[in-house]
Amino acid sequence: MKSATLLLAILIVTFGAVLTATADESGRIHGKIFTVDGDTYEGLIRWDKNEASWVDILDGTKELEHRKYSKSRRRSHSKKRSSIDIFGIRIGEGRTTDYESGSASSGMRIGHLKSMEVIDDDMVLLTFKSGEEVELENSSTDIGSNIREIVIEDPDEGEIEFFWDDIERIEFQSAGKADRSGFGDRLYGTLTTRRDDKFTGWVTWDVDEVFENDIIDGDEKRRKRKLQFSKIAAIERYSSSAAQITLKTGDEMILRGSNDVNDENRGIIISDPGFGQVVVKWDEFEKLELTEAPQAPKYEDFDGGRRLYGTLHTEDGDEYTGYILWDYDEEHTWELLNGENHDMDFDIEFGLIKTIEKKSYRAARVTVLDGREFVLRGCNDVDEDNKGIVITTDDDDEVIVDWNEFERIEFKEK
Repeated sequence: MKSATLLLAILIVTFGAVLTATADESGRIHGKIFTVDGDTYEGLIRWDKNEASWVDILDGTKELEHRKYSKSRRRSHSKKRSSIDIFGIRIGEGRTTDYESGSASSGMRIGHLKSMEVIDDDMVLLTFKSGEEVELENSSTDIGSNIREIVIEDPDEGEIEFFWDDIERIEFQSAGKADRSGFGDRLYGTLTTRRDDKFTGWVTWDVDEVFENDIIDGDEKRRKRKLQFSKIAAIERYSSSAAQITLKTGDEMILRGSNDVNDENRGIIISDPGFGQVVVKWDEFEKLELTEAPQAPKYEDFDGGRRLYGTLHTEDGDEYTGYILWDYDEEHTWELLNGENHDMDFDIEFGLIKTIEKKSYRAARVTVLDGREFVLRGCNDVDEDNKGIVITTDDDDEVIVDWNEFERIEFKEK
């Protein structure tokens, strides 16, 4: 009888080990890294510490093409027509007829990418699944020599960390049933704000920690504490300088003295497949409850993007349908609409937006495909600083609509 019980125990342990070794990591970033020395490594990728899943966003700056619309083809709906330059000073609010080349912040969920090629110390060439190519410069630590780390979990050689100068290119591909990540499961949970808004999705804590084996640290009374997220059930704002930690055992503690648990926290990111991501600052944060994650979106769930298309309505009652260039900047579904709401920063993927409606000169209501609405402000994507919306109609006419004439837009597939 004892031998049978022992055999059963061995089978359970062995079966559990097999399940662990073949965990489904298809939601994780996976690919091949080609080095400048001619070596190739393949496996799960952790990018700049806080990008690890296909839903995570790669940030950068893109150059804008020089655009000029001929007067014979352009119809401008704008009341901001009267202006004059005196001694180099512009009087009035008239728009210029040419859009000067420049740069703009940009980003995309990594699942849309086919490959990335390093061009120099602070620039990459991105190729999307659609075949589109975009050059992206650094605007944070996601790109360039200031990147915090690039780690690949090679099944044969274990964790390998690369410097920026080591990499020639990366080819992204589906992970499928991959070897179990040494970092543990991706953090997932529900965040509640002080205004009782709730966001559920994949968690990045302090724009840094994303895995259950990552550490949150702080001082408990006179003791230093380092806790793996795998032991934590909830984190709650205790004050501007402290947080209450509830462990899975039910024990509670107050931690202080670290930017993990005070108002120096750089933000808690929730990646929500239904709209993109929201970054919640400490003053707005109330509580995070960590839970078991569902299946994350897979590489195959991202289409690489297409041109924006829809119907625009003006305050005068005019209506135009065609391809959309939003804020003289965004023209593909993979691009992001940016805005603020209190102490929260939103990045909403255009491909997930159903409508944008002007709420005032300083704000817009954004409705996403699943019906949720967000009133956003504080960014030229959603206020009077918007540089203009260009519609290339189905009969190849080009119409420019200023924010003061814009009423709403409805996106659709062509």
